[in-house]
Amino acid sequence: MAMTLGQLAEKIGARLEGSADRMVHGCAPVKTAGPGEVAFVANLKYARFLETTRAAAVIVDEQMPSPGADVAKLICTDPYFAFRNAQVALHGFRAPPPPMDAPPGTEALVSASASVHPAARIGAGSQIHPHAVVERDATIGTNCVLYPGSYVGESTIVGDDCVLFPGAVVYERCVLGHRVTLHGNCVVGHDGFGYATHGGRHHKIPQAGRVVLEDDVELGAGCAIERAALGETRIGAGTKLADLVSIGHGTTIGKHCLLVSLVGISGSVEVGNYVVLGGQVGVTGHLTIGDGVQAAGRSAIVSDIEPGRKVGGVPAIDLEMFKRNAIAGAELYDLLRRVRKLEKDLEHLRNE
Repeated sequence: MAMTLGQLAEKIGARLEGSADRMVHGCAPVKTAGPGEVAFVANLKYARFLETTRAAAVIVDEQMPSPGADVAKLICTDPYFAFRNAQVALHGFRAPPPPMDAPPGTEALVSASASVHPAARIGAGSQIHPHAVVERDATIGTNCVLYPGSYVGESTIVGDDCVLFPGAVVYERCVLGHRVTLHGNCVVGHDGFGYATHGGRHHKIPQAGRVVLEDDVELGAGCAIERAALGETRIGAGTKLADLVSIGHGTTIGKHCLLVSLVGISGSVEVGNYVVLGGQVGVTGHLTIGDGVQAAGRSAIVSDIEPGRKVGGVPAIDLEMFKRNAIAGAELYDLLRRVRKLEKDLEHLRNE
């Protein structure tokens, strides 16, 4: 959607320095943006590109250096969030296509090749695409989209404005709040990894619980959320998971957490609110991670972490200590050579 810089500044709450009448039609990175596009710089690391960018305007804060003479400035306190809002204004969100087998000129929202049980309840405006399955007594809210090959199990509840991308699976009796997004091949509510070893064999424990995803949860492609053996596995409102994240049975994730790709959390873990776990972080079962904890990528959390701590390493320790250890570790070979030389010198002195 094209608009003037003046209109865009009003939409994103920025102060404009430059021509208000200049037209823009999209957003782009500062290095590649063209004359009709808007870029942003929120990190001084990229400030050098302000001198050479061809963008019509850049979104920056008060401290950022000025761009070239022909580039307008959209000044705000949070450039990254303002750029997000500019993308919404200029590009909007992905609009789902109608079911491909809907007859031309009709507003059919449920594909003829979808399998929807007669006892299922489908809210107004929801789209069910080819080969999606909605089982007995399932409830789909209003304005949801179930892409081809998605599956909603028996007695599952899906709230309003949810999107299940192709291959997303929600097992029976699970609950999805409003505005939940499951990207391709997510699995929600499969059996937890629970076995009792007896007589030399692993005996499966029935997984009688469920999974609850609260409002505004988004799961990246290939995530797996196990149902609880008893009770529930719960992911709090606003929490976002990147691709290939695994959450064990009976674990509770708090509100507005960020879990980067390949995070693995074992069962019965209590994770607080606003926790950030970097890529490939592993968490042992039956632990408590407090509010606001941040863990560096590839950390191994094997004990409780108090609220607000920043940790890293295997096992996870205070982040600053982990950094110092990593720097020291990079010098271990030289240290070894020096120690061996000192040992030889000492042996030489002893033999004199």
